[in-house]
Amino acid sequence: MDAQREVAAFVAQNGLESPPEYRLLDLASEVGELAKEVNESTGYGTGGEVEIASDEIGDAVFALLALAESADIDAGEALEEAMEKYERRLEERETPGSGA
Repeated sequence: MDAQREVAAFVAQNGLESPPEYRLLDLASEVGELAKEVNESTGYGTGGEVEIASDEIGDAVFALLALAESADIDAGEALEEAMEKYERRLEERETPGSGA
């Protein structure tokens, strides 16, 4: 995945290497920021339009790709595996979720 290579190069060029456990914590933090934006923009679910800043999505994508890189996982291949899994589930039970 080109984006993963771009993130890996940025991390290396700027001395930002971290082990997977720290990358996972960063990802959780970034997803938490997305949740905060949604909660605040919708009055904590009481109404209003969902507002999410695109740079916040970018932060979460960066964190996920950095995690994949630090765990030595090709994000593109992982996505392909997930898509195949969801397709199988849809064929079997008409929902992509893991529950029955």
